[in-house]
Amino acid sequence: MNTAPSTKEAPLRDGGRLNLEPSVDTAVRALLREGSSTNTLISYRAAIKYWAAWHSLRFGQELKLPMSVEVILTFITDHVEHVASGGLRHGLPGDVDRELVRVGIKKKAGALALSTVEHRLAVMSEAHLAQRMESPCRVPVVQRLLSRIRRAYVKRGARPQKVDALTLQPLKKMLETCDDSLLGIRDRALLLFAWSSGGRRRSEVVAATVENTKRRGESYVFILEQSKTNQEGRVDANSYKPIVGAAADALTRWLESAGITEGALFRRVRRHGFVGGPLSTESVRRIVIERAKRAGLDGRYAAHSLRAGFVTEAGVQGIPMAEIMAMTGHSSVASVVGYHRAGSSLRSAAARLFDAAEERSKPTT
Repeated sequence: MNTAPSTKEAPLRDGGRLNLEPSVDTAVRALLREGSSTNTLISYRAAIKYWAAWHSLRFGQELKLPMSVEVILTFITDHVEHVASGGLRHGLPGDVDRELVRVGIKKKAGALALSTVEHRLAVMSEAHLAQRMESPCRVPVVQRLLSRIRRAYVKRGARPQKVDALTLQPLKKMLETCDDSLLGIRDRALLLFAWSSGGRRRSEVVAATVENTKRRGESYVFILEQSKTNQEGRVDANSYKPIVGAAADALTRWLESAGITEGALFRRVRRHGFVGGPLSTESVRRIVIERAKRAGLDGRYAAHSLRAGFVTEAGVQGIPMAEIMAMTGHSSVASVVGYHRAGSSLRSAAARLFDAAEERSKPTT
């Protein structure tokens, strides 16, 4: 691996405005075409600009795709804190750090927030996928490192923020933001599909196709062939997830409006209503966040909010744990019980002891 040159050897040109190498430029353009909001476009541009500046300063070379796993690992260790003699340190060379701050690419010297590092990695991963390249951010060694870093941060007291559960009422508010445009029709179908079929994970939503989602009268059955807990793709009785009622109606409207008869259910909607290729997992995350913002919801919502919200709402409505797990596909009760208890606690008689005592103390007439 190249060692980091000094900033004198790899100055940023034009005050930090970098000309991207063609492979990166093409990937960035593809990513920006996917963006459905101004905030998304801004965050993508900022992430790619940072990657290009960091790579130029760190290695004295123009950023090109595909990137090596070694470069990805260097990016991570440069920007997260680790325990060293004298306290916490990060691996970014001082001259590189100062130059990034000087040209305005970085706000201040030092490590980045872990969430920022993860976002930058997600954008770079999507850039590779947009070019039909394997993402170096998803290889096992990178994922293991990130997992250990998260645990280390938790031990230091830097616990990650949990997302809020998207229960029925906030979900309805999000659905109200989905208009009759093709984009609105798609987002309504996606939200209802993901939530009503058991709180599907992002990867499961993008894996849904016409071929594995069977029409049954006015309803559908989604055959979940592979998931986090079923890596081998075994199909058994728990693989069949019903799509009924409003969720089925929304899906039918989307498929008919978009003219989808084969392949991925959920796809990009480009300008002027052109239907593009399959959505990415990052796109699903952005859709949830964007719709939550439009609905004016207080709290922190992301794609996992759909899964957490389904389980929590099921607890509120008194659905038995076994039925919930059959829908979600959870293999461990421990994984689902926290959300279920949060919902079912609202129905707890123990939580109403004061009110019950007050009611009993009232004189009878």
